[in-house]
Amino acid sequence: MFALKTWAVAMGGIRHPLLADFWPHGGVGKAFGILNEESGITNRTLFIIDPEGVVRHSELHQGTLPDVDKALARLQELKG
Repeated sequence: MFALKTWAVAMGGIRHPLLADFWPHGGVGKAFGILNEESGITNRTLFIIDPEGVVRHSELHQGTLPDVDKALARLQELKG
């Protein structure tokens, strides 16, 4: 939870829920195809999911954070 809070603050103060794939370990990562089976770590990924539960955008981030301005611009594009 502390890492998620830090990440949310670094992203400009995200207020909606963030997900950490803790238990069952790797369940969500497997479902989304981002679990690194070899290391047992879920790759850090930004997903934009619409209200119907459809993934509209995803981007992998290894050792970096998403660019806030680009993520917000993508949200605006998706809103039409």
